Amino acid sequence: MTTLLPLPVLAAAVAVVSAVPLVAWALLARPQTLAGQARDNLTRGIELPTGSTAGRTGPGLAVRLVNGLTPHGTVTRLDRLASRAGRPAEWPVPKLVAAKLVLLAVAGGLGLLVISAKGTTLNVLLVGAVTLVAYFVPELLLYSRGQERQEAISLELADTLDQMTIAVEAGLGFESAMSRAGKNGTGPLAEELVRTLQDIAVGQPRREAYLALAERTGVPDLRRFIGAVVQADAYGVSIADVLRTQAQEMRLKRRQRAEEKAMQIPVKVIFPLILCILPTLFIVLLGPAVMDMIAAFSGP
Repeated sequence: MTTLLPLPVLAAAVAVVSAVPLVAWALLARPQTLAGQARDNLTRGIELPTGSTAGRTGPGLAVRLVNGLTPHGTVTRLDRLASRAGRPAEWPVPKLVAAKLVLLAVAGGLGLLVISAKGTTLNVLLVGAVTLVAYFVPELLLYSRGQERQEAISLELADTLDQMTIAVEAGLGFESAMSRAGKNGTGPLAEELVRTLQDIAVGQPRREAYLALAERTGVPDLRRFIGAVVQADAYGVSIADVLRTQAQEMRLKRRQRAEEKAMQIPVKVIFPLILCILPTLFIVLLGPAVMDMIAAFSGP
């Protein structure tokens, strides 16, 4: 006589099994549709060898399934976070969306198993919280990487502006100075400068390319600098004066931020001091005295 599985166990098994194809696609998927479209544009009118896969740009079943199960707002938010993080090659947006669904299915399936074993109110709340956190883990990782990249850009901005100021005062144009700073640099700011120049080279207006740089990075200091450059270009102000003023302002702000962080150190040290160091110190100093008192009062 066959024994039917409980409904929560069956639902958990279905959730975990349904996540397996998404895991396989996330690990083994080929370049996304946009990359295929760009490849088609580059190879248009060129005879390719027989059997070439350059023209295969249609989305697969896994891509359509992921897009159908994910709200459009979530994809837009992930795309914005990926742009802030520099669009890492190992974290494309479709794989991040698939990872969210996989984590949701796995966490929900395991949570159903826990609830079926002991369905208390605390377990239900705990499972709900863990499932919710698991669903947002890819976004949190991407957000953290974007924050690190923005901090790196803020730190590099003053030195980069100094290099561009020297280049402009030596007789180079603004875009030539930007190109030199991008080639000499190695951080995320240099990568963004090179990408901006590439956008201008393919025909995007300079104003739109500069504004896209500010929007793409999301760094307040860089946004103010781009605004000053756009205004200088519109009103005919000397770009060398703008660069010199902005470089001085960036250095002043960087010094102020460093002083602010230094002033926050005593406040941040209070909590580890109270929670970790003082209890241990009291135990070491007062422990022997307390033991002697206990021995004295509990004697025969």
